[in-house]
Amino acid sequence: MKYNPITAIFPGSFDPITNGHLDVIRRGNKLFSHLIVAVGQNPDKEELFTKDERVAMIRELVADMPRVSVESYDCLTVEFAARKHANVMLRGLRNLTDVEYEFQLAMTNRTVAGIETVFVMTSEEYGYVNSTMVRQLALLGGDVSKLIPPAVFARLKEKVRQNNPRLKPDVPE
Repeated sequence: MKYNPITAIFPGSFDPITNGHLDVIRRGNKLFSHLIVAVGQNPDKEELFTKDERVAMIRELVADMPRVSVESYDCLTVEFAARKHANVMLRGLRNLTDVEYEFQLAMTNRTVAGIETVFVMTSEEYGYVNSTMVRQLALLGGDVSKLIPPAVFARLKEKVRQNNPRLKPDVPE
């Protein structure tokens, strides 16, 4: 039996990308013919890194994954998926709260745009990690080095110094 190639998108703001995100990307790389990491902007969140900075960081992290590409978008996620002829959305689930939210989103996306969602459970070590928490911890001087890739940590340290020099100029090495 021959299978058709499957293009999936993994959408998110990735501000910053975490080890949990990278885990989902690696697993998606094994599941799909082509995985597009779709970098968007959540209007409800204050951005730390620009969209271009986030795209560049993610491209560096996935350079060894030839079936993964990284693009930014400024429209509805389902519109971006349609433009890219994506068959599937990839989403990571960390906990039961994610299940409820993501289930509603998946049902809406299927109804509105006819796109299916494939869920992968995050690895146990990343089940509590999210970008908002990483940003908040870093801005308060917390050690987030185990939560994000080393290259991202180096850039995050610099951002914290630029954006918040009075609070915690010495982010842990």
